[in-house]
Amino acid sequence: MSVNSTSEEKTAKRKLDPIEEVNDLFPAGKKAKISDEDCNGSVSDINDDELSKTDCKTALEEAHFPRGENVVDERADETTFLKWQNLRNITARNGTLSNPNFHPTEACVDQLREIKVLVIGAGGLGCEILKNLAMMGFANLHVIDMDVVDLSNLNRQFLFRRKDIGRPKAEVAAEFITKRIKGCFVQPYNKKIEDLDGAFYQSFNLILSGLDSVAARQWINEMLLSLLNYDLDSEELDYTTVIPLLDGGTEGFKGNARVILPGISSCIDCAKDLYSPKIRYQLCTLASSPRLPEHCVEYVKLISWPKYNPWGSSAEIDSDNASHISWIYEKSLQRAKDHGIEGITYSLVQGVVKNIIPAVASTNAVIAAACVTEAFKIATNCYQPLSNHLIFNDVDGIYLHSFELERKEECDACRHSLNVIEGKLDITLKNLVTSVNDHTRYEFDNPSITANIDGKSKTLYIPAVPLIEEKMRSNLTKSLKELGFEDGTEFILADNSVSKAFSFRLRTMES
Repeated sequence: MSVNSTSEEKTAKRKLDPIEEVNDLFPAGKKAKISDEDCNGSVSDINDDELSKTDCKTALEEAHFPRGENVVDERADETTFLKWQNLRNITARNGTLSNPNFHPTEACVDQLREIKVLVIGAGGLGCEILKNLAMMGFANLHVIDMDVVDLSNLNRQFLFRRKDIGRPKAEVAAEFITKRIKGCFVQPYNKKIEDLDGAFYQSFNLILSGLDSVAARQWINEMLLSLLNYDLDSEELDYTTVIPLLDGGTEGFKGNARVILPGISSCIDCAKDLYSPKIRYQLCTLASSPRLPEHCVEYVKLISWPKYNPWGSSAEIDSDNASHISWIYEKSLQRAKDHGIEGITYSLVQGVVKNIIPAVASTNAVIAAACVTEAFKIATNCYQPLSNHLIFNDVDGIYLHSFELERKEECDACRHSLNVIEGKLDITLKNLVTSVNDHTRYEFDNPSITANIDGKSKTLYIPAVPLIEEKMRSNLTKSLKELGFEDGTEFILADNSVSKAFSFRLRTMES
């Protein structure tokens, strides 16, 4: 996955700091260093104060840098070439804070165009990220978003216009950036992230996420961890399989940005305790003594909708369906009047139903700038990346702080070892799954189950195929002993709720 790297470089085993190994995944400056033979004097020989536009252009024209098939050669256009001159000034010289492994060369900027970048989310944060990436020289961009443009988006999601309402966000954002930034191409995907497989994500050099849910972050985190390869003998991580994840998030006047190196630094799940818990209301309060406008909306969602909605008892609420939201609004307004509660508005109902997080455009701009700056640093190797968490808060004044989140050894997601589950051999297979849900972070719904019994892989349950499920259903009520389990038996659970299969080892307890 590294840019312009050879197979020999990928297989070479070097004892370097993990951060240095990841820096070598993007050796734009190092691999494309202009030699004396290439341009009759390297860029480093040019006086920093006299880096003229003509000298820079000549040096690059005489050098031969590999380019992707779809990359437009902008050097044919003098004006277009010069628009990236400020970036070339950054990569053409060393500084006191430069990465020790950085080799100055203006070729870094040209090679940014070949790095394949995925942006997850085209909302308030995603729009800022896409714009920044395009203006920082990245030209091979891809964006995923399953939503469509809504009127409420237009105050901060500046890639959209009123005429775009109802169209997929990913498509509109891609069209806008591709049209506005000459030479930059954006490929849209109007899909859920779960609809794309490992081969898709493995094709990218960098991934930036502007997601609005913890569950989605955990899914992409697990996906990138599943793509890691380890040496079978030494169990050392193959650093060429590491795909850096730059994750940003905002909530009102607060935001954070993270640099995640899967398998090396702390992952999303290592810091899951930092995320705010989802607001929940007691059902008795909703039913008997509502006090807030939100109580009325939640009551209609949970109680009134299943019983009285005109689309049938089996119909689920579609938060993007205006008819559904209008019905909930009317019923919530009536319940609020019955209990003397004020404050029910259509936008409030939308916010409660869709769990909308308050967004401020300036906060999105700050966090997106941080994420893209880190992407540029990793891609060019010019400076060390953030290590590894940045928080921003301007609720009362402005507060900005960065610190290193430590990787948790016991993290179920990123530790390179089997999860150990304690249990008795007389419990049923179904109870074993329950035990996994109770004692780990996983919440398997109806998983397929495979176990290594007597040295052979044995499938015990597959719910996805009805005929097979019917034949294997009896295994769920059999004891582990009957199925051949013993102390140390390894088993695998796979479920639609997670992006990959997870392995466990049974540690038996005395009955």
